[in-house]
Amino acid sequence: MNRTQTLPVFAVLIVGLFPACGANEPTAQTPPVAAASAPVTSPAPPPSEPAPPPAASSAAATPAPAPAPRPEPVLSIKEAGFATPESVLYDAKNDVYLVTNINGSPSAADNNGFVSRVTPDGKVELKWIEAGKKGVKLDAPKGSAVVGDTLYVADITRVRMFDMKSGKPKGEIALPGATFANDVAAGPDGKVYVSDSGIKLDDKGMTATKSDAVYVIEKGKAKVLAKGEDLGKPNGLWVSGDKVWVVSLGSGELYSLDKAGKKMDAQKLPKGLLDGLIGIGDDFLITSHEAHAIYRGKPGGTFEVAIGDFKAPADIGYDTKRARVLVPDIQESTVEAYELK
Repeated sequence: MNRTQTLPVFAVLIVGLFPACGANEPTAQTPPVAAASAPVTSPAPPPSEPAPPPAASSAAATPAPAPAPRPEPVLSIKEAGFATPESVLYDAKNDVYLVTNINGSPSAADNNGFVSRVTPDGKVELKWIEAGKKGVKLDAPKGSAVVGDTLYVADITRVRMFDMKSGKPKGEIALPGATFANDVAAGPDGKVYVSDSGIKLDDKGMTATKSDAVYVIEKGKAKVLAKGEDLGKPNGLWVSGDKVWVVSLGSGELYSLDKAGKKMDAQKLPKGLLDGLIGIGDDFLITSHEAHAIYRGKPGGTFEVAIGDFKAPADIGYDTKRARVLVPDIQESTVEAYELK
């Protein structure tokens, strides 16, 4: 795509600035119905035969079902000062939730982002890592992952690293050619994977930069695992076995990449603008901005809404100790936790 485009829900929700816009593909407009030149009437029935009663309206016969109500969260943190919270990561070692806050445009190198620490009972240390303080550089933090004593955070064109105990910066790793580093996932071997959604967001909307890619970081250096527009603006990542699973913002797909970066197992979800991805046992949980929901299902199988009625569920996490799904809402600037049934 050469032209500037907008994605209807993602742009307005992740930035919090834009009005709703058109979808990836132009939506066909229903043409106006021309008025009839004269009314058409039927002959009246004979007096001995009563006129037949009017037919019942089929539209009114079957009302549309009401959407399923959202369950009560076991934890709901509002008005805590979160600023466009994009992801929540459960740090099992320290039993704490790490929340990345974009705090501005997700494409702006404004050194304005921060990372919050939240205890499972809801106590918030809002700016545990804060841009412009203690040598921290952080523009628009999104996905994150922990390997050993290091926190890896995606930040537009690079991954920034922080000490898990002190929050102090530990350096950065450039992602050659990246324009929108989005999610981060770690494998059991210590390798770190990063998605580049291949877009730029500003007050004019969303521009496709064609830099769509998934990178792998090993021994402090990043290299391309897979690259190309067929990745569909990759977003959420999850490592399982020898595969890196990906959900896409643009194409609405779930697919895997093998060790050589070959795309496999692709399937469309019911609705698109996909963001977060986590695995729980054999199931995947996937957030969709278009559906305002979290889907649950198995690769190759059917995905159904597990939790719905959100404004903008983004990069979810999972508290393995309490079996909680951790949901940041980038429009509401809230973080909530739900127990899975």
